[in-house]
Amino acid sequence: MSQSEAPRRIPLDRERVVRAAIALADEGGIGSLTMRKLAEKFDVVPMALYKHVANKDELLDAMVDVVFGELEFPSGGGWKTAMRARAVSMREGLLRHPWAVELMEVRKPGPANLRHHNATMGCLREEAGLPFRMAIHAYSAMDSYIYGFALLERTLPFETPDEYSKAVKARAEAIAEEHPSPVDEYPYLFEIVEEFGGSGYDYNEEFGSGLDLILDGIEHRR
Repeated sequence: MSQSEAPRRIPLDRERVVRAAIALADEGGIGSLTMRKLAEKFDVVPMALYKHVANKDELLDAMVDVVFGELEFPSGGGWKTAMRARAVSMREGLLRHPWAVELMEVRKPGPANLRHHNATMGCLREEAGLPFRMAIHAYSAMDSYIYGFALLERTLPFETPDEYSKAVKARAEAIAEEHPSPVDEYPYLFEIVEEFGGSGYDYNEEFGSGLDLILDGIEHRR
């Protein structure tokens, strides 16, 4: 193939670099992301990346801002509808990008990050009508729940209700081997076995139920 027939290399730009970094982190976790590995994706030397991001910190900031930019935040349907949609969208975003849960609130905020936080506070202050301190409490409670649930979901060793059901049964059998009367000793734990051992545990249903408790609590405090 002559030089004129060789495929043209697509020029690097900031968006391509950030998107490729996100893909690497999605695949192998944030610990797998290095500037060297990222450069290999484009078949360039690492120094070529620094034309588009000053350093890895700036890259991480940009990655987090992309995740914030993906989050849904509807308006006009009432504060509870908006907060529920925001929470569901954030959980879905953290499932797509598990590495982000530990970085969302600690990186230097970019434009999407700032817009998201401002819109959330605006909804709680204006649409929900909460005084400042109560809006902060409500915001903190919701995000603690969303991020905590995402961490739990990431660390538990099962993804489907059927996998959960099998895990519950296996744990019950292990307990029974060590305790002569496990149902008598731990009646409430075995109530969980009876309930979820057959039907399993549905993350979506559980997340929604917990979110309802928080939103109803905020409504009550209003």
